[in-house]
Amino acid sequence: MRQTETELAQVLRTGPFHLALRTALSVRGLPLQRVQHHLAHRGVKLGVTSLSYWQQGARRPRRAESLRAVRALEEVLSLPDDSLLRLLRDTDASAEGDRPAGRSYRSLVEASGSVERLLAAMESPVDGGLHTVGHQERVRIGARRELAGRTSRHVVRAHRDGVDRYLAVHRGDPGCEPARIAVRALENCRTGRVRWDREAGVLVAELLFDTRLRSGETYLFGYGFEDGTGGASDEYVRGFSFGGGQYVLQIGFDESALPVRCRRFAQASAGSVRGAREDLTLTGRHRTVHLVEEGVRPGLIGIDWDWE
Repeated sequence: MRQTETELAQVLRTGPFHLALRTALSVRGLPLQRVQHHLAHRGVKLGVTSLSYWQQGARRPRRAESLRAVRALEEVLSLPDDSLLRLLRDTDASAEGDRPAGRSYRSLVEASGSVERLLAAMESPVDGGLHTVGHQERVRIGARRELAGRTSRHVVRAHRDGVDRYLAVHRGDPGCEPARIAVRALENCRTGRVRWDREAGVLVAELLFDTRLRSGETYLFGYGFEDGTGGASDEYVRGFSFGGGQYVLQIGFDESALPVRCRRFAQASAGSVRGAREDLTLTGRHRTVHLVEEGVRPGLIGIDWDWE
C-alpha cells in the first residue's frame, strides 16, 4: 500500500535513512529501474541492487560517489535539499542505540562499557530496530535529594519487520543498588528479562510489546523505574544517537528538598562543552521544571540544578 505525504514528512524528520528512502519511493510511486534511469540522466551511475540494499537498510551509502547519488535522489524524488543526507549524518554521529541515558554525565561515560555488555548478553542489535518518534519523561527527586524514580511515555517507529520489544536502560546515582530498583511496565508492554551491573549502577530491562511490528509501524508504550537507592542527585541527562521527534523532560522535586537554581543544557557529544544553557523556573505548587525539544538532534540534553 502506497504511503502518504504526511508519513513521508514525518519519517524525513525522524529517520532512519533507509526507511525515509523506502517511504519516498512508495509515495512517489517510482520503481527502482525508473529511479536508476533518472539518476543516469543526471550523470550518476547507480545499480538497482545498490538502491535495493539502501532502502532495505542492508547497506548504507558512505563513499563520496554514493553520497553524490543520495543528493541526486533528493532531486529525483522531489525531497527537500539535504533531507536524506542529514539522516545519514545523524546516524553516523554516534554508534550507540537510542537508549534511555543515565541520570548523570559522569555515568554516561563510565557506564558505557557495562551497557554494551548487558545489551550484547541480551542479544540486542545496536539500535533495537526502533527509533523514537516522541518521548515524554517525568523524573522525581525525593526528600533526600535522591533520584526516586522516573516514568516514560514513549512512541517509537520500527524500521524492520518483527520488532516486538524494547530494552530500556537505567543508570542510577553513585551508591545505587540496581538489584533493588523496580521496573514497572505501565502501558502496552510487560516486563521480560532484567539484568544489571552492580559496580556500574546500570540496569537493563526488556519490555515486551503486545504485538510484532512491521517496518514503518509506530507503537506507544509506557514504563518506569522506582529507584531511590542512590545518593544526592544534581542532574538528569538523556542521550540521543539518532535524529528524532519531540522530547519532553519534566523534573519534580519533593517540597522538603528544593534546589536554588535549575538550568537546561545541551551537548553535541559526551566529550564536548555544554552549550545552550538556560535558567528554568520552578513552578510554585507542583515544584517542577521542564524542557521541550522539537526535532531532537544526536547528542545530549538535560537539566541540572544546584542545592546550595
